[in-house]
Amino acid sequence: MSDSRNQSLAMRMFLGHTPVWYKKAVIASLAVNVLAYFTLGPVITSWLILAEFIATLAMALKCFPLQTGGLLALQILFLQLTDSHHLYEEVEHGLPVILLVIFMVAGVHFLRDMLFSLINHVLLGIKSRLIMNVVTIVFVSVLSAFLDALTILAVLVAIATGFYDVYEKVASRVGYHDDPDPNDGHIDELHRDDLDKFRAFLRGLLMHGAVGTAIGGVCTIVGEPENIVIGNEAGWTFLQFIQHVSPTTIPTLFAGFITCAVIEHFRWFSYGAEMPPAVRQILTDEDQKLKDKLTPHDKIVTIIQGVVAVLMIVALALHLAEIGLIGLGVIILTSSMTGVTDEHKLAQAFTPGLPFASLLIVFYVVVAMINTQHMFTPVMEWVLTLEGPQQVFMVFLSSGALSAISDNVFVATIYMDLIKELYDAGEMALEAFEAQSVAVVMGTGIPSMSTPNGQAAFLFLLMSGIAPRIRLGYGRMVLMALPYFIVCTIVAGITIDMFIAN
Repeated sequence: MSDSRNQSLAMRMFLGHTPVWYKKAVIASLAVNVLAYFTLGPVITSWLILAEFIATLAMALKCFPLQTGGLLALQILFLQLTDSHHLYEEVEHGLPVILLVIFMVAGVHFLRDMLFSLINHVLLGIKSRLIMNVVTIVFVSVLSAFLDALTILAVLVAIATGFYDVYEKVASRVGYHDDPDPNDGHIDELHRDDLDKFRAFLRGLLMHGAVGTAIGGVCTIVGEPENIVIGNEAGWTFLQFIQHVSPTTIPTLFAGFITCAVIEHFRWFSYGAEMPPAVRQILTDEDQKLKDKLTPHDKIVTIIQGVVAVLMIVALALHLAEIGLIGLGVIILTSSMTGVTDEHKLAQAFTPGLPFASLLIVFYVVVAMINTQHMFTPVMEWVLTLEGPQQVFMVFLSSGALSAISDNVFVATIYMDLIKELYDAGEMALEAFEAQSVAVVMGTGIPSMSTPNGQAAFLFLLMSGIAPRIRLGYGRMVLMALPYFIVCTIVAGITIDMFIAN
């Protein structure tokens, strides 16, 4: 009896409130991986673990993937499917993104008052749902082309969180709390229908923004991290990059805008939710209350945040430093000028980004395994045996497919290494090398939006604190990204075949 109680207690403690069936699935997967390693070999086991890791992302609403994915990562290292040295190399490659998540997300926290006031005024002033969402995707796309996609989405997430917090505080009958309640037990019954509609509205707004970071990010060398890798290998300047990719990026960009308008108009793929009038009224009233309560101190804080935001945009546009370091500068300037010196208040700013930064390290373990086991190499080498336009088109498709299940920068780096080696050896003409470089840009940037793990911005949104609160899970993200994935991939493929490959 005592052993049975201990086992029951151990099962309850393992992964906390996660459903029992999911706990058993995790334990079974770890056992199956060991069996597969000794019977089927390391490569098959690596593919199995990759599928399991993607499944942990899909179950993010049941359990944050740091624990379940982390157990798989530890098993990868234990089974020596990769080693700590390869992991450290991947972390080094991903250090700019890690610094961005830690410091820039925290930096946005210190600008939240100014951002919320500005965007709240703009969004509440636009009555048309369709116009609001089209404006959002256009605005985010343009900014993502010249700044950083993840930073732009972090701002949008912070604003959406602010909106949700304001409404939930009013609708809650037992007091506000930031832990998602799947049953909405803390929400007054009169508000639950409006809350569901408001969640749907925020899901659409955030997904349009996430897609905007993808279709805008491919347009310039600084829009996505992998673009810098590709542009440097190709020897392109900022303007040369735009010149080479614009025949395919511009049509793809406008295809995304048109897709946004169509799916919002026809309310397809879970889009088309209106902001309930009661919610709009609550947000408007709250906005007015904040304006009425503004003190001279609050106004000075908002002005300081606005000045620092302008400095941040200039620094990002001119690329004065790594994005994460610019974010650290934002934290230092804003906190110093506004008098935030308490360690605990500073720590609050880092809370949203650190879990995702930790998950990135786990993700890099999986990427290191893919590299060590050469899981993608056969596909890439086969593609490069093709000739002419067919080869360029298949580089686009294969890099997109591989990016959708791994990491954009990783896929771009391996592809560019293989292509550059052929070009340097004289086995590939300059025109073919440049065409394939463009294909890698579009492949790692557009088809990869088919899954949340294919885009860093999508994964950040999935792991953000707002995602479970608005019921935005892996499957729903895949569904909502589907029309963009289909239309933009087709347009990108056609334009590559017409203007790049030939």
